[in-house]
Amino acid sequence: MAPLPDRIAAWRNRLLADTAFRGKLQRLPFGRGIARRRARALFAINVGFINSQVLAALLELDLLERLASGPASAEELARELAGEPDGGQTLDPLRLERLLEAGAELDLTEPRRKSRWGLGSQGAVLASDPGLLAMSLHHRALYTDLADPVALLRQDPPPTELSRLWPYAVTDQPQAIEAQDTKRYTALMAASQRMIAEQVLGAFDFSPFDRLLDVGGGSGAFLAAVGKAHADLSLGLFDLPGVIPHAAENLEAAGLGPRLALHGGNFHEDALPTGYDLISLVRIVHDHDDDPARQLLEKAFEALPPGGTLLLAEPLTGRGDRDGLVGNYFRFYLMAMGSGRPRTARELRRTLKKTGFHRIRHHRTDIPLICSVLSARKPDAGQAT
Repeated sequence: MAPLPDRIAAWRNRLLADTAFRGKLQRLPFGRGIARRRARALFAINVGFINSQVLAALLELDLLERLASGPASAEELARELAGEPDGGQTLDPLRLERLLEAGAELDLTEPRRKSRWGLGSQGAVLASDPGLLAMSLHHRALYTDLADPVALLRQDPPPTELSRLWPYAVTDQPQAIEAQDTKRYTALMAASQRMIAEQVLGAFDFSPFDRLLDVGGGSGAFLAAVGKAHADLSLGLFDLPGVIPHAAENLEAAGLGPRLALHGGNFHEDALPTGYDLISLVRIVHDHDDDPARQLLEKAFEALPPGGTLLLAEPLTGRGDRDGLVGNYFRFYLMAMGSGRPRTARELRRTLKKTGFHRIRHHRTDIPLICSVLSARKPDAGQAT
C-alpha cells in the first residue's frame, strides 16, 4: 500500500481533475473564492514571462531613465527614440502606449494628466539604482537561455549566454582567464555588491575582528563597503589573477590601499591565504556544485586560525522562501550558468558541521530575497566540535 501522504495527494488530485467537482465548488460561496484564487495563480504562472519581457523592453529603451526626468507622452517618447544619434528606434506610438500600460500594471510606470506617463513607485526605485538596473538588464541573457528550458536539462547542454558571461563557471582553467575577459562579469558583480553589503553590514557585527579575507571578492565592492564602515579592519581579497587588476584599481581609488592585501589564485586548486580571523564568502557557495562547495568550505576551515569565523552571505531557499521566488530563480539561473544550486539554511549548516565548524548562527537580514547571512566558528585549539 502506498504511504498515507501519497494516498491523500492522489485523492486530492482526483478531485481537482474532476470538472464536475470543480463546477460544484465554484457555485458554493466559500468555494468560489478558492476557485478564483487558484485560477489567478495559474494564470500568473503563464503571464510571468510576459511581465519579465515588459520590464526588459522598458529597460532596453531606457524608458524608466527617460521618465525619471519628467512625464512624457508616448508620442514624445517615440520621437525622442527615433532621433537618437545612433539611428534610433522607429516605434509606433500606439504600441509604445501598450508597453507603458503594461508597465503600469507592474507599478513600473503610471498614467499622468494629458495622456502623459511617469514613473510608478517600483519604476522610481529601479531607475534610481544603477546596481538594480545592471542586474535587471543582464537578464536578457537568461531569457535567451530559457527560450528552450528543456535544453538545460540535457546531460550535455548547449553553450548558454550566461556561461559566456560567467566563463569561470564552465572552464577547467579559471586562473587562465585574462583580465579583459573578466571585465564584464566583474562589473556586474560590483553592481550587485552594494545591495548585498548593506544587508550583511546590517546583520553581522564586524567589530570583534582584526583581519578580513573576502574570497571571490571580484572588484572589491563588498570589501570596500565593509572597509569604509570599519576603519580598523585590515582587508584581504582573494580571486582569480585576471580579476585582481580590477580589484586593485577600485580599492586603491576607495582609499583602502594602505590596509589592503590582494591575493591572486584559484580556490579550486590553491590553498587560501592564512592570517585572517574572518573569511567571507559572499554569494560564492551557491555558484558551485556540492563537491566543490564542500571543498571550498574545507579550505576556509584550514586557513582560519583556531577561533576564527567564516561568514556566508547567500540567497537561501527553503522555509523563508515561501513563494519559491529565490529557489526557482537560482535553480534555473545557475543551471544556465553551468554550475551551482541554491541551498537551504539546513543544508549549509549540515555541511559546515561536517567540515568541522561549530557555533553556526543564522543572522537575519532586512531583505532575505537579496541574501541571508550565516556565520560559523572554527573551534579553539583543543576544543571539540
